[in-house]
Amino acid sequence: MGSVFLPHLRTGWHVDQAIVTETERLVVIRFGRDWDKQCMIMDEMLYSIAEKVKNFAVIYLCDIDEVPDFNDMYELQDPMTVMFFYRNKHMMCDFGTGDNNKMNFLVDDKQELIDIIECIFRGTRKNKGLVTSPYDYNHRRVSEGGRAAV
Repeated sequence: MGSVFLPHLRTGWHVDQAIVTETERLVVIRFGRDWDKQCMIMDEMLYSIAEKVKNFAVIYLCDIDEVPDFNDMYELQDPMTVMFFYRNKHMMCDFGTGDNNKMNFLVDDKQELIDIIECIFRGTRKNKGLVTSPYDYNHRRVSEGGRAAV
């Protein structure tokens, strides 16, 4: 049900405006398909922490079929991708997966997800474009089938 309560960005313009206009908080956007199981699970996690991170992050959802504008630009081939932006800048995070541009795996612990968002936010305040995740997800490299390789 998380996807029902979190704001959806319905056009490319809305995505741009969310990224450009937020000047104080980290913008977290989940790109994917609303009907996808991984997206539904991540949406629940994001919704469950939205109130706790509202002072330093704002969370949005974007369906990549409804808004295909960013699929090539951000290489959105995975079933579910979470990206971070601050003051119109794409924020990168080293999760140990080899892809610093986005988080394309599920995080199933609320505190872990809060810690990641807070870590990226703290990095933005220090003018860092790349931060290191407080957790190592090397074991969660995404395989071709969309499942985490173990």
